[in-house]
Amino acid sequence: MWCERAPVFYREQTDNVHSPANRKKRGSSAMPFRFRLATVLRVRESLEKDEERALQVLQLEIVRLLTCVEELSAAIARAHEARELAMQQPIPAGHLHSLLWEVQGKVEQKKALLQDLQRLEQERDQQMKVYQQAHRNREMLTDMFHEQRAEYEQESARSEQKQLDDIFIARRHRS
Repeated sequence: MWCERAPVFYREQTDNVHSPANRKKRGSSAMPFRFRLATVLRVRESLEKDEERALQVLQLEIVRLLTCVEELSAAIARAHEARELAMQQPIPAGHLHSLLWEVQGKVEQKKALLQDLQRLEQERDQQMKVYQQAHRNREMLTDMFHEQRAEYEQESARSEQKQLDDIFIARRHRS
């Protein structure tokens, strides 16, 4: 039964329709509500969740890269301070060169991370568009589900009222 895997709000709205108590209320001729596109809706919900997860993965990677960039910026600042302190004392030129190379290496690492960050932000923007489309597709079917459910309940109420009216009229004619 599709309700086993459907989200909770679908189960709540459909499980009570199938219960024996509700069949007795409406009579055995009443058909339970069945959304014909339930399978499509489940697939669209699954796709939306997949796209959302992909978006979250990209966002986490962006945050990780931003953290690395901040750490490298702090390391570059510390290396500049160390070089400035070293320049105030007599030191061998080789040591000064090693401090300079350390800073240059960190600057190159930061530049590479910033390029990766830019590429990831573009991927995130693209993934956001994909996710939004999947969300709209799922939302359209969810709205359709709710509309059809409301129509079903309204028609069911009309049918039940008609049966009650027919019973009342039949009893009235007998008396």
